[in-house]
This record gives sequence, structure tokens and C-alpha cells, in this order.
Amino acid sequence: MFSEYDTNDGDGPSELPEGATLAALDLGSNSFHLIIARFEHDELRVIETLAEKVQLGAGLRNGQLDRAAIERGLECLARFKQVLDSVDPYRTRVVGTNALRKARNRRDFTGPAQQLLGTAVDVIYGREEARLVYLGVAHSLADDKQSRLVVDIGGGSTEFIVGERFETRELDSLQIGCVSHTSRHFGNGKISKRRYRSAYTAARLEVSRVRRVYQAGNWQEAVGSSGTLQAIESLMQIHGWSDVGITRDGLNKLEQKLLSFSHLEEIDIEGLNENRRNVIMSGTAITSAIFDELDITVMRTSPGALREGVLYDLIGRLSHEDVRERSIQALSQRYSVDQSNAELVQQRARVLYLATRKDWKLDKSDWKLLRWASMTHEIGMAMSHKKYNQHGAYVLRASDLPGFSQDEQETLALLVLCHRRGIAASSFSRWEPAAKQHMLKLICLLRLASLFKYVEQLEYLPDFRVHAQDTGLQLEFPSGWLAQHPQTTQSLKQEKTVLAKTGLKLTISG
Repeated sequence: MFSEYDTNDGDGPSELPEGATLAALDLGSNSFHLIIARFEHDELRVIETLAEKVQLGAGLRNGQLDRAAIERGLECLARFKQVLDSVDPYRTRVVGTNALRKARNRRDFTGPAQQLLGTAVDVIYGREEARLVYLGVAHSLADDKQSRLVVDIGGGSTEFIVGERFETRELDSLQIGCVSHTSRHFGNGKISKRRYRSAYTAARLEVSRVRRVYQAGNWQEAVGSSGTLQAIESLMQIHGWSDVGITRDGLNKLEQKLLSFSHLEEIDIEGLNENRRNVIMSGTAITSAIFDELDITVMRTSPGALREGVLYDLIGRLSHEDVRERSIQALSQRYSVDQSNAELVQQRARVLYLATRKDWKLDKSDWKLLRWASMTHEIGMAMSHKKYNQHGAYVLRASDLPGFSQDEQETLALLVLCHRRGIAASSFSRWEPAAKQHMLKLICLLRLASLFKYVEQLEYLPDFRVHAQDTGLQLEFPSGWLAQHPQTTQSLKQEKTVLAKTGLKLTISG
């Protein structure tokens, strides 16, 4: 059946050739970082890095990014684009972190950013950020079996990871970062012992929530990642406050030096970059709190960070080692999904996808979402058959799924939610019209694939033709087949009614 449709998705290379160039862009709460590297002999060789202090997080108020922060971010991306244009969009990944995670109006930034860059902007969850940070750090360190604690102090959040070699054991992301902490405790720029103590205490209280998992004794070495920790280590080396890495005694001396100033703008310490001056106070308070709460004696820093982790994760995606595949498989096993049903729906969704992809302008990423939705559409059955699509959507939205961005998880959840019964208009309240229409086409394909599984549980579905138009789909069955299958005919008629309300016209003949 459908022999005229080839099996190649046709949306980019399926392997990563020698010499391929890749790019990762980290849209942090404090700074934007771009890294471009060449893949040679199974390793990455960095050929370009750019960084700009944008401070998106400083423009986040009451859950909204202000216009000035959005403009700063877009202006930075416009400059970065000149360099990014040298890399195939298929081999580029852009990720947003805490400030964009928290911003309810993030699409006011991510929408124009995607148009400008010509590639998706993936806003990632905190634990996914932690996983990618660890991946970047692990590739910069010796490949030994020593367990390590990795800490990354960002502009809006701090990530904690315990792992060995390239595998993580524990992951957490806490809502403390040098930009947000500066706004909260040094908002007017004034420095005092009382303000510093308040910043330290607030950070230590937050870290105490994860102390049991990350305290000394659960790992063999501590490693810091991020500009903040690297800046602190550099200051200690320049001023002789530490012989190696960051130490508690060195932090005490740095605190004393910082408290000799009365305002952030007055801080003048040899070796401190101008871009770090306004956040070094809060960064030091957070670092001191982490050292004291987790009983850290010494911490060295690593040049690897989130952006390097994104690159290595991208290599996996382009080399058929996508961590998202493992996440879906693990989720299916955890909720005891009927694999035969999932496989039937996946196969039927594949046929429908191949038949419609050109007319409906679907690409490889759409197929991945359809396949993952096919494999997980019944996970809600583990809770109850009644409204199992709603239960499944909740699980997909709320679960920790390594490799997935926020938008990917939300889209996957929406596909599962809408694969049966009615399609509520409220489900698309935040979607742009074009994106909504595209999503409705994917929902249509998944609904039909799911409907046909009930036929194929008893007999093979016959050859049938699929014709796609911009706002409709025509299914042409062999003569007399529909009359012999009244239940399927009735279900297809119900689908016509449901889809018509969304603007999609389903035509059935045979």
C-alpha cells in the first residue's frame, strides 16, 4: 500500500558527515552565548564563540518580559545572525532558559526570534537545562569513573547535577540566579553587610531543599560551570586567595573585598570583567551559600557549559542517538502501554503523514511528534479508560522528559488530548492562527490513525487513497468496503463533524 510514497522524510541529512559545522545558541537570563564548532574525527573543534550581556532576566517583572528586554535580545540576535548564517539551520539549535521559562509572554520574543534566525527557539525546563549542562561539563573533563557534583549558577536559576562519566544520577534546578538575586537584594545598587547577609541567607535556604541529595559524601569532586563561578575562580587566582579552584577561605576574602565598596557601580577589583561587576555580589553570596550548605571544601571550574552540552546533544539527534527516543520508550514502559496498539497507530500515522506531507507542508519534526504521540496516546489508560486522553495529556505535560523542550512537551500533550472526542477551541487560546492550523492537521492525522487501529486489531485495513488539500482531506476506500464496516463508517462520519468545527473538511468515498 502507498508504494508511490518513499520512506525518506526528505528534510535534511540523516547522518552527520565528517567536517559538518554545528551551532548552539544559549539564550540565558544574563547573557546570550553562541558557539560554532566543526565535527571532525568524532570530536568537536570550536571555530567561533560570541557572547553578549543581554540581561533578559532583568526585564522580567510580574511574569512578563518588558519591551526593552525583548528589544535588547532581538538586537543581539540580529548581530549573531551574521555568523549563524554560515551554518545549516538543520544543524543549529537555540535554547532559552530561566527568563523565558518564567515569562508568560515569551512568544513575544521567541516568535520574532524564530523568524529572524530561521530556526526554532526551544525553551527548556530546568532539569533539562541541568542535563545539558552536565553533558557539556562531562565532555570537558577526564573520562573517569569518579562521581562529581556539577553546579551552574546562571542569571535566573542554578542547576545541580550529580553524575558519573556521561550519565547523570541526580538533577535539580533552583530559582536562584545572579541577575534575579541582584534585583531582589541589591536592587538600587547599594551594598551593605545586612543586604549581603540577606542575599546569602535566602540562597542558603533555597539550597537547603536539595541538601540531602547533593551534600558532600554523595560525590567525589565538585565542579563549577558558568561565567559567575569562572569569574570567582579567576579572582582568587589573580589575588592569591586560593592555590587551586574556589575555596571557602578564598570566598571569605572575596566577601571582605566586596563589602569594602558601598555601591555596585564602585566595585573595582583587578581581574573582574566589567560585565560581571553588577552581579558579582549576588554571585558570591550564592556561591558561599552553596559551599556552606553542601559542605564543599574546594570546587574547580570547567570550560564546558550549557552551549557545549547542546552541541553534543545535537550530535546525538543527528546521529540517530536522540535522547528523546529513550524518554518516550521509558514513559511507555512506566505506564504499561499496549505496544501492539501503539505500533498499529504509528504505522497508520506514517502512511497518512507520507501521503499528506507535501500538500500540507509537513516536515521531519512533525513526523517525530506524530510518532511519539502514537506511541504514548494510551498512557492515560494506566489511570482510567474514561477520559484517558486527558490523563495522558496531563502525564506528558507534567513528566520529566529528558531531551524535550517546553513547547515540544506541550505540543505532544495537546496531540494526545485531542486524538479522540471533541477538540476544544480553548486548547489553542495561545496559538498563532498559522501554527494552530498546522497543529490541527497533525491532530487530524493522529485521530484517523487511532480510529483505524480498531479495524486492524481484527483484520488488515484495505488499500485506500488519501488526497490532501489545503483545508481538507479525502479518503477513498475500495468499492463496498465502507458498507461492510458500518462501525468504521459511523466513526468516520463523526470525525467529519468534529473536524468541520475546526475548519478541516473530511471527505469519504467507497
